[in-house]
Amino acid sequence: MNRRRAIGLGVAALVLLADQASKAWILDVLDLPRRGRVDLLGVLSLTMVWNHGVTFGMLQAGGAGAAILAAAAVLVVGMLGLWLWRAERVLMAVAIGAIGGGAIGNVIDRVRFGAVVDFIHFHVGGWSWYVFNVGDAAIVCGVAVLALDSLRPARQTLPSG
Repeated sequence: MNRRRAIGLGVAALVLLADQASKAWILDVLDLPRRGRVDLLGVLSLTMVWNHGVTFGMLQAGGAGAAILAAAAVLVVGMLGLWLWRAERVLMAVAIGAIGGGAIGNVIDRVRFGAVVDFIHFHVGGWSWYVFNVGDAAIVCGVAVLALDSLRPARQTLPSG
């Protein structure tokens, strides 16, 4: 296995581990489903949300809809794996790994619970950001890195022959 693939897979594994460990802590240790909300800072709370939709709660789905969303996410993860296999730079492999690890973590939730465990909640005054999880944060950061990377000028190659 080449170095880029190994790094991407390692990042995916770390993100998946951090995502699932944080959710286990939220559910089993902190017991956030019972508590509902724990204020940490003036702008940060742990707030229990069962997300039945996709990113940021869009396209809410339950029952068979949750299974369809999980199947779609598995398909996306497979496509990310192909992209990782062809990654040309380490930065691209890291970003793809972050997206894949976060997506797999959310698929695991959909299979186990029928919904994704979200709990990180930023808010200031009357303004409130969507409640999200570690996997969601990794997905957003990975997409941002890929978007920024796409703005880099292409390398010029000399014609052969």
